[in-house]
Amino acid sequence: MDFAAQLQTQPVRLKLALIVDADAEVSKSLSRVLNPEEWSIVHAPDNRSVLKLVEERPFDLIITGTGSTGKEDIDLLRKIRQVRPHVRLIILTDESTPAYVIAAIRERAFSYFSTPFSTASFAEMVRSASTAPLWDDGIEIVSATPEWISIIARCDKKTADRLVQFFQEISDLPLSEKEDVATAFREMLLNAIEHGGNFDPDQYVEVAYLRTSKLVICRIKDPGQGFSLDEIHHAAVNNPSYDPIRHILFREARGLRPGGYGVLLTKHLVDELLYSEKGNEVLLVKYLRSFRGTKHSP
Repeated sequence: MDFAAQLQTQPVRLKLALIVDADAEVSKSLSRVLNPEEWSIVHAPDNRSVLKLVEERPFDLIITGTGSTGKEDIDLLRKIRQVRPHVRLIILTDESTPAYVIAAIRERAFSYFSTPFSTASFAEMVRSASTAPLWDDGIEIVSATPEWISIIARCDKKTADRLVQFFQEISDLPLSEKEDVATAFREMLLNAIEHGGNFDPDQYVEVAYLRTSKLVICRIKDPGQGFSLDEIHHAAVNNPSYDPIRHILFREARGLRPGGYGVLLTKHLVDELLYSEKGNEVLLVKYLRSFRGTKHSP
């Protein structure tokens, strides 16, 4: 038998996933994402049993159960890092605070979900964790309190998706405002890593989130050369009233992906959208409804 034939007959090692105390919905999501021809799934009843399993087998992915608190899962992650420093861990929890999420980012958790959460978003994050290139993290905290967090993040889409999920967990806002801020933040972050960072994983964006009793501010700065908003003809925000699809034709002519609605959408979701003179830095300002109702009162 020649060497090529020998390679074809050698069994391929299945990736290993460790799932802790999974409920029916989580198990259903995982069964759709983790291909049984590629993944072997091991179940653990609780966090106490995880460390022994981790010491015995080189797991590629670990997902905690919602029965444990965010603090308990972070403590577990710290211990796992001593044994398996590069394993990807997604925290699922019934109990969370912005401080827990910040601690999870510091300990290089892959993602963080507190109940109730979207099973579709969770499944997509698991898919990302199971297929993303084997590099470590890509998100680094510069400084952080629950009210003010500064981060640098790698210029690739999967890192952006992870960062958006972390920010959704950090932002203790009413649901509608949380969704508005998260959507606007994601649109501007993707613009930054695509047009400013060219989806180059060796480039980084600077991101900050500030939360006061009256408003939320998000700051995003990309490594690009900047631009003038008035000159971007590939964006819907600059379409003249008599030609509402001009940007679509412009993008098609230049082979750009469908889109161009990010700035226009963001302007409708936040109260203020401010660009720096250079154009590679943007501020998103959202006034909270509780403040809107009282700010004009005597």
